[in-house]
Amino acid sequence: MSSPDDILQQDNIDEMPPEAPVKRRRTYRTYDFGLLMLTVFMVGLGLVFLYSTSAYTATQKFGNPAYYLKRQGSFAVIGIIAMVIISGIDYKMYIDKLRFFNIRPIYALYLMSLFLQTIVLIVGENIYGAKRWIDIPKIGSFQPSEVTKICVIVFTAFICYMAPKRLNSIKGFIRAGVYIAPLALLVGIEDLSTALVIMGIFFLICFITSKRVWYFMLTVMMGVGAVAGYIFLGESFRASRISGWLDVDNSPYGYQIRRGLYAISSGGLTGKGLGESSMKLGYVPESHNDMIFSIICEELGIVGAICIIFLYVLLIWRIYIVAFHAEDLFGSLLCVGVMAHISIQLLMNIAVVTNSIPATGIALPFISYGGTSLVLLLCEIGMVLSVSFRIKNVKEIV
Repeated sequence: MSSPDDILQQDNIDEMPPEAPVKRRRTYRTYDFGLLMLTVFMVGLGLVFLYSTSAYTATQKFGNPAYYLKRQGSFAVIGIIAMVIISGIDYKMYIDKLRFFNIRPIYALYLMSLFLQTIVLIVGENIYGAKRWIDIPKIGSFQPSEVTKICVIVFTAFICYMAPKRLNSIKGFIRAGVYIAPLALLVGIEDLSTALVIMGIFFLICFITSKRVWYFMLTVMMGVGAVAGYIFLGESFRASRISGWLDVDNSPYGYQIRRGLYAISSGGLTGKGLGESSMKLGYVPESHNDMIFSIICEELGIVGAICIIFLYVLLIWRIYIVAFHAEDLFGSLLCVGVMAHISIQLLMNIAVVTNSIPATGIALPFISYGGTSLVLLLCEIGMVLSVSFRIKNVKEIV
């Protein structure tokens, strides 16, 4: 027979609330389909603008209005396939030692970039007075500096990842710069604008890594002085571009920019309509390449140009989100490098077209004609997608 204490204890047990279910955590990975779709959309939009701006020139030169579109379209397909493949490769593989050769792939990429930048100075095609391309039979021209940009992104991220605290001193920054300087110098011999993009990528990755600011400001001032000296003490055509920039209305060197400004102003607020540009009919040199933004402004107006810039901002923001949530410092810095590359080229191209800086040959990312540039830009996005796919997310399940 139960005692009163046993009965009271049993009643208390019956009145206790049921225990809450134990929560478990499951780790899963996500693929940034938003970034993927936005990139593919930008490439498709670029093909539309390219056909609109290049049809007349292609007809005059090759008798086929879709000549540039077909070539760029084939490179776009190659680039998208490469982007998807690279996104499935662990980005840490670039800096991990290979099992059989006991070397890091990043070193091979660095040596290959040095080799290509040296070879192009010797056997490169001389186009518009500069040796920037290597002609490959039955394929076309290949621009080694685009490979060098990827090399600088990965190699700088690797240096900062291996010794981030060294970047807190100017000595560590200089030591890191010793590796990138040969590449920048080799590129700068024939292509100053691309050399500036390369140094900008290196600078921003190091700036993000470091906890110091003062020596970066000193480096910027020294860099501006060095570039100014190179321009005015070097070949005369670069100094002539400065004079054309200062007197764009009268200088013969301001012809291209002057025509581009006419195209922008004639577009007004809403533009003439897609395909209705008159300045692309031989009046704006390189209208399908470096000056394509001026034709976009003419056809879509200021409103359309702002929408295009907004798409770039959205793309850069998506890359920033991946960088912020990256699994490690190396993945984060890879994303910073790609973000810096796209941002610098975008700003430089628009600044040149609007005569905000002296004229220099720089492409508008994903839109300007250029197979090498498009394919390797898509490879960079592939690296960012690889970083995003390896971000661990935690979900609580009952």
